[in-house]
Amino acid sequence: MKKIKQIALTSLLLLLPIASGYPQEMSRINHDKGKKMIYLNINDQNLSLLIDYSQGCKIAALNIKGKNTLAEDGIFTGFRTRGGVFSSGNADNIKTEESNDKISLYNIVYGDDAISVSEIWTFELAGEDIHWTIHRKYSNAAKLEEMAFPQWNFADLSVWKGGIIDNGGMVWCKYLKEVNDTYGVHTGGVTFWNPDSGDALRITARKEEDKYIASTFSHHENGTFAFTQFITDIELEPRYNLSRFVHQKADVFAPFDVRKEEISIAIEIKYVDYKIAYSRGKLPGIDADAVRELMNTTGRYGVVDNGIIGANGWITNWKCLHEPFFSQIGMALNDSNYTRNMSATLDRERDFAITDEGRVLSRWHDIDNDQIPGTYNYKTGYYEAMWGYTIDSQTGYIINTSEQFDLCGDIDWLRSHKKSCEKALDWLIRRDSDKNGIFEMLNNHIDEQKASDWLDIVWAGFENAFVNAQMYEALNLWAGCEAVLDDPEKARYYSSVAAKLKESFNKPVQEGGFWHPEKKQYIYWRDNDGRIHGDNLVTPVNFAAIAFGLCDDKERIRIILEEIERRTEAEDLFHWPLCFDSYKREEVHINNWPFPKYENGDIFPTWGYLGIRAYADYDKNLALKYIRNLLSQYNKDGLSSQRYSRITQEGLGSDILAGICTTITALYRDIYGIRPKWNRMGLEPNMHRMLNGTEFTYILRNVVYTLRLNVNEYEMQTDHFTVKSKEAFGATYNNHEFIFFPQNRDEIRLKLSGKTKTPIHMVLDKYTENDFSWRIVSTDVYDFAVEGLDPSKKYKLSINNKMTDIIIEKNGTIAFSHNCTKPTTFRLYLL
Repeated sequence: MKKIKQIALTSLLLLLPIASGYPQEMSRINHDKGKKMIYLNINDQNLSLLIDYSQGCKIAALNIKGKNTLAEDGIFTGFRTRGGVFSSGNADNIKTEESNDKISLYNIVYGDDAISVSEIWTFELAGEDIHWTIHRKYSNAAKLEEMAFPQWNFADLSVWKGGIIDNGGMVWCKYLKEVNDTYGVHTGGVTFWNPDSGDALRITARKEEDKYIASTFSHHENGTFAFTQFITDIELEPRYNLSRFVHQKADVFAPFDVRKEEISIAIEIKYVDYKIAYSRGKLPGIDADAVRELMNTTGRYGVVDNGIIGANGWITNWKCLHEPFFSQIGMALNDSNYTRNMSATLDRERDFAITDEGRVLSRWHDIDNDQIPGTYNYKTGYYEAMWGYTIDSQTGYIINTSEQFDLCGDIDWLRSHKKSCEKALDWLIRRDSDKNGIFEMLNNHIDEQKASDWLDIVWAGFENAFVNAQMYEALNLWAGCEAVLDDPEKARYYSSVAAKLKESFNKPVQEGGFWHPEKKQYIYWRDNDGRIHGDNLVTPVNFAAIAFGLCDDKERIRIILEEIERRTEAEDLFHWPLCFDSYKREEVHINNWPFPKYENGDIFPTWGYLGIRAYADYDKNLALKYIRNLLSQYNKDGLSSQRYSRITQEGLGSDILAGICTTITALYRDIYGIRPKWNRMGLEPNMHRMLNGTEFTYILRNVVYTLRLNVNEYEMQTDHFTVKSKEAFGATYNNHEFIFFPQNRDEIRLKLSGKTKTPIHMVLDKYTENDFSWRIVSTDVYDFAVEGLDPSKKYKLSINNKMTDIIIEKNGTIAFSHNCTKPTTFRLYLL
């Protein structure tokens, strides 16, 4: 947008409280009608605005704790046509009207004979927020090239580290390197933050129901950082292919039509204490600030736009569907905006990225330069990658969908994916041509020089252990979803397929499995002629076998994990490489040569969660070592690389992979034990003594859970209940009923409801299949029910060591009531 007419800021600053010495009791709106300036002040001085309508109309200063964050252009409205650029800076004869904590500026008119607009700006001070409504009237229909509704011009790219966008993503200011580098998204709200000062500015935008909102983030010629909002009748199309980020081009969106009509936008402007609002809580033994910054930058970077969450992210306009950890990232981010967008992402994949036969296309990109010829869809952006058919897109879709269901808890949403998930699984199941329980890729042998999984320039094919390990996880997760969808037949079927896969997977290579007895590791793949490949200790393959439960042989686990640690320690690597020894030259693309270049042995922290999950049960010290190593690396370089050199351990690659954060998602899942389920909050901690005293809040489906974690001492608290336990559990509260799930499993449920709304306090003393003991510490008259018992067996109930007669129903339920006037111990056990 063209600059609006400048005026010297020195005269404007005369109205600012620090410069003028306004007392704290100054009025919240100060209007100097002579100078045509309006000062809006939030009482605590964290946020204030200076509106100047002396020459045109703009917000000339947006002060955070008395310091102006804006460039001289300030904040203005406008539009651009082929005939010219027009803005509120061109308006004159502006009128005002005010009352109490509200002031309006009207007759803001600008444009030309072809099209002009008339605007009313209304500002209202509401508590700690400033509400700004812009009402715009178009004189005629026209085609616009750009719009500022409004445009916020910050002084430079250093004012904010970045902005957390209200689709769960983020803009990282340091990557708008060149003039006119621009990122555009189809949403309008953002929280800009500066971690050094701890200040943040939240801008929330609301549109009319029948309109669409979009925004851009751009590096302007004068060095300013511009945030521009759009309100349109239709969703804006990208101007350049499907690109959301464009290099050195400010006009990321295509031209659009406006009608002769009136439209409006409602904007809430709020100061946010960033370190409080985005606090990760008390994390003894862990750098909580690094966790916060890693998750808010690299962890969010994979959100390209609404409906497109990936890992390669918005700078390169890329998403790989063959990555199974996007929902897991949402679990650790704990941002409802990301969760909502992840559901929309999977909906798009269901609708546009799955063929009629069930093949899940492997990638989304803004242009067609990476496609197998003829596979790129120019409307949707989904296609097959040029390196080969990466079959782990089948498993990635299933794993992400299953884990997303546990976050969103929406059964109707899951049901809408039932057919597509079954198609995707069945497509791969049909690829077991020899019926040995191992599923085959589309490439048969290394001579084809094609890939079949995420390591896309390694010629793994035919029977691929990495893809099959992910298939095992996908089958088991989806079997659980089928049970929730009340399809026990399908649940049993997919569980049985998984069981056969596990049996075959663990056989020695001589018998058709993947275990190499001499090398004491799982190989990577087998060609269709029987040749085996990848006995060079490929870490994601061996980690996946352990992490997903395929390998439960304790001796094998010990051998694999100790050897990986020995080799990693010998090279003093901060994280695990993709493999320890070289592939053969004919097994990889020339870009992978010589060893350890690229996927032939560089460090890819993207698969860190598999390593942490594998080590968490075996040796928590080692799991925590690599978690802390990763956070230390973030403090050095921001972890904004594709990979790290095996030789120098410095960041490499043009891409940024959001998956680098998965080591930290594993901290939450596999150490702190955050295991949300679709019908409850779950805790399955695996704590280390150095982490004792951990305390943080976790929000699941709008319920705030306070979690306090120590070794063998876990506490979950909400407004309605508190549970203490030495072992895993799940809990929820719905319709005045508290439900407790021992071991966070579905088989047994304890339900209780009180006569009053007094919060329930429960302590789990013991749980086995034959002996369940708990205490109720709160006082009330409670109705109890234990569901999921075996009706063919006889149970005893004691209350404070006194036996009580009980009757078990045919459906396996025992129900009783008790007046808890003091702490009361209940024990239900088999005779």
